[in-house]
Parts: sequence; C-alpha cells; structure tokens
Amino acid sequence: MDDHAGVADALDIALRIAGHRLEAVRGPEEAYSRLATTRFDAVLLDMNFTAGESDGAEGMACLARLVTDDPSACIVVVTAHSAIRVAVAAMQAGARDFVMKPWRNAELVAKIEAAVTRTARSAIAAPPAAAEPPARLLGESAPMQRLRDLIHRLGPRGASVAITGPAGSGRTLTAHALHAASADAAAPLRRIDLRDEAAWPRLGDAAGPLLLRHPDRLDEVAQARLLDQLPAHVRCLSIADSLVPLTPALQRRLGTVEIAVPPLAARGGDAVLLARHFARLATARFGLAPVRLTDAAEAAVQAGTWADEVRGLALAVERAVLLAEGGEITAALLAPQIPAPVVAVSEGRFDLVDAERAVIAAALREHRHNVTQAAAALGLSRGALYRRMARHGF
Repeated sequence: MDDHAGVADALDIALRIAGHRLEAVRGPEEAYSRLATTRFDAVLLDMNFTAGESDGAEGMACLARLVTDDPSACIVVVTAHSAIRVAVAAMQAGARDFVMKPWRNAELVAKIEAAVTRTARSAIAAPPAAAEPPARLLGESAPMQRLRDLIHRLGPRGASVAITGPAGSGRTLTAHALHAASADAAAPLRRIDLRDEAAWPRLGDAAGPLLLRHPDRLDEVAQARLLDQLPAHVRCLSIADSLVPLTPALQRRLGTVEIAVPPLAARGGDAVLLARHFARLATARFGLAPVRLTDAAEAAVQAGTWADEVRGLALAVERAVLLAEGGEITAALLAPQIPAPVVAVSEGRFDLVDAERAVIAAALREHRHNVTQAAAALGLSRGALYRRMARHGF
C-alpha cells in the first residue's frame, strides 16, 4: 500500500524476481476492499498516503485497523530512514518488521520472507477454513467505527450476543467478525435457521459456538423449547430483527449484549465506498476491465434508499457493471435513481429534496451543464429534468 507508483513498481520487480506476486493499491480504501476478499501472506504498508504528510499518523491509523480486523496479519511497514521512530512505534503497535527506503532488494525480500515465516510459526493451528479472508466490515463512518470497536471488545469475551438491525445491513458478517475475534475462532461457527424444524436436532450436538437465525420468529412455546435445548456452555450469536418478541428468559440467554448494526442510510459516505468495493468485486468476478462510478452515479448512491440495504446496493452495482459502457457506471444504470419528489421532514431538514438536488447538481457538473446529456445520464427525459431543475432553483 503506497501512493507512489514508482515505489510500487520497484517493490513489484524485486518480489517477482524472488518468485512472489505483488498487488499494489494507492491507499486504505482500496486496501480494505482487497483484504475483504483475499488473504495475503503479507501487507507492505507505507506510513504516509497524502502529499506533504510525513508524521506517519495515516499509516499508524491504518495499521491499527488492520491489526484489529486480523490480529494474525503479517504487516511490514515501509518508511524513510528519517522516520525510524515511526517504524519503532509501528512495531510496538503490531507490525512484524520494517523496511527503510531506499532498500537493497535482497534485504527487502529476506525481511518479508522472514516476517511471513515467523507469522506462520506463531499462528495457532486451524482448519483449512482459516485460510479464508477474515470477516471485515467496510466503512469509515462513526457508526461503523463504533460497531468495529464493539466487535473488538466483545469478540474475545465469550458472552452470547444478539445482533439486530435491518435485513441486508451486515448482521451475518458482524456475527462472523465476532467469532473471528474470539478464542474459538479456529472452530466452525455452525449456522442454524430456527424456522427450519429439521435443523433443531443439531442444537443438542453443539460443542462450539452457534449462529442462530430468527429466534424472534418463534412463538412463546418454541422459545421455551429452544431455551431448554441450548447447551449451557455454548456461546450463541443470534440474528434477529428485534429482541422485543423474545421472552425475558430467552433474551437473557441469547442477548447478554445486543449489537445493533446501523442501516446504510445512517452510515454517511460509506455507501459510496461500498459501491466502489462492489464494482471491484463484480469486474473481477466477470473478468471485466475496471470501471469507475461517475460523480452523478456516486451522488445517486449516496442519495438513494436501497431496498435490502447493503445487499440491495451490491446487486444494483453488479447489474450496472454488466451494463456499463466506456468503463463508467452512470446514474442511469443504478436503481433507485433520483428519489421521488416527495418532501419528507426529518429533524428539520428536507432530506429527499436535498438529496435530489445533489444528484442533479452532480450530473450537470459532470456533463458541463448540457441538459440533454445530464438527463440521459439520470435516466430522465429532458423535460422532466428541466422541471426538477426549476423546482430546485437551478
């Protein structure tokens, strides 16, 4: 991870000669996206990503996030000779080693290979499933930072946790992240859908943590039966729309702590970060060239209300990737597009009106105020766009 293409190219040459493969990213956003889908043997982390920055604060923040997401990650920091204190601080914060610029290729490769070997030796023996990427929750908003903090604090504790929030918001991923942060991470997390009667016999065979889905869909008799059949020593991670339908006794058993996964609408700019992530996944999955979201498309993502939350956004972006031309995803390819022109008052603000205005403004900027082109990009007729422009005072 380095914002200088020349550094990435030099690292690539050195590592390819030694028989390794390097994937380069320019900054944290793309790094978190790649790490959410692939487990790498090592992460080479530059300590500054913004021009003019040299104090290492950006790299330290990224290091903390990487170590929290995956304590077993092998991270080697790359920094300048003048930043030895930053390198030492990074080692204290969880990095496995550091490399100084400029480096000798042989020394660079030897340090990386040694760090990977030490990491492998110190890892706890785990089943093949442990080779899968760790569960990573993407997003930089304050609600997501609080969610990651809760996972980091509660994961190792062993208490049963009830995970609530809208369907499609990332409840199952949150459960897997909690499990990955626990002492039982090497054991499989067995998933039981309580709506399926055929799955109930597996409760009695439980020797490790359980992922219970939909306990709130059970009536009081079934809830009492569930309480009787759950082994006392087993940790339960439960996914429910709400804990209100649960009896007090089952609430105590399943929800020592409740974690509410925030809806996408409460996550600010995370929707755009996720859309870019899903676009990368889709192009890789279908073997397509990389695509970018236009400014208007990003404004539409930010302003839209997505049915099925994050899952709905992922589906919309995947469809847009398949239909995109010229390497761009436009607002017209995404659904929902411009929000319906219905005024909704929330905390004194006209949210939908503001959102619609932002999408129109982005499309007009992108097409240099050519109304015909902007209307086509938004999936509107020219007349419809003129009417909306008039309504918003353009």
